[in-house]
Amino acid sequence: MLSFNHEVAQNLRKVSFLLKEQHANPFRCQAYLKAAITLEALPQDLRQLFKNSGIKGLTQLPNIGLGIARSINDYITMGHMTRLDNLRGNTNPIDLFQVIPTIGQEMAQRIHDTLHVDTLEAFENAIFEGQLDNVKGIGVKRKKAIKTWFAQCFGARQLPITTHQQPIKAKPSIELIFNIDAQYRKKAQAGELPVITPKRFNPENKPWLPVMHLNKENWHFTAMYSNTQRAHKLNLTLDWVLIFCYDEHHQESQYTLVTETHGPLKGKRVIRGQEATCEIFYTTRNAIKNPNTDIEKIAATAK
Repeated sequence: MLSFNHEVAQNLRKVSFLLKEQHANPFRCQAYLKAAITLEALPQDLRQLFKNSGIKGLTQLPNIGLGIARSINDYITMGHMTRLDNLRGNTNPIDLFQVIPTIGQEMAQRIHDTLHVDTLEAFENAIFEGQLDNVKGIGVKRKKAIKTWFAQCFGARQLPITTHQQPIKAKPSIELIFNIDAQYRKKAQAGELPVITPKRFNPENKPWLPVMHLNKENWHFTAMYSNTQRAHKLNLTLDWVLIFCYDEHHQESQYTLVTETHGPLKGKRVIRGQEATCEIFYTTRNAIKNPNTDIEKIAATAK
């Protein structure tokens, strides 16, 4: 068994173990375990395979979907897996984003604060959706360098493979995200969830961070309070919630939910970076409760 392949496989096994320990869907646990077994039997060094064929080469291996391939790529590129960090509550987006050329500590902090992303996959999704222009100080050259790095490390962006001509569900609905958020906070406050012991911002090394895994509408969700420096600094750790959403290929999307402190949505839960869409959601929902309200007029005003 090649030592590097075994090293990566061990990390995939740790992901599988933590998912099982946190009561995640058995399908997800088994997916990472099967991927680990594949890597342990692989006669070729993963680094050489990735160098020759990139992400596509990894996905051509048995039991390796696009999401798990990206986790393997994480380890090849950075020496650790962000998915494993997430499950441990140890994500440090400021350090993470600094592996990208042209991004220093100050810019990494600005990206995190503006786009509300904590992982490379979430950052890539934000770029794909055109949100990079919202970050102050990212000019044409830096934008090109960031996109080039993602293209080299993760390959060209592509849609998941579908069968039987079924439509692709690109994202869960806002209503579903709000439901997951509400369910997580209710269960966390009631002490009904397993808790983990994050290494960061936990000097007493206590198990305190509740984690919830849930399957809804063909999505796999992981929810936890935000264990980030900014959340602790503002004393909002028990208000800010991170929701990671995985599709059947284990590709990740991420949402940060907070209680709005100002404006027309003050006191309501919102998805950071999607405030305008949240306003439309709330006003439309209120309009449905009151049939005499002009829904189209309200939606146009919210824009």
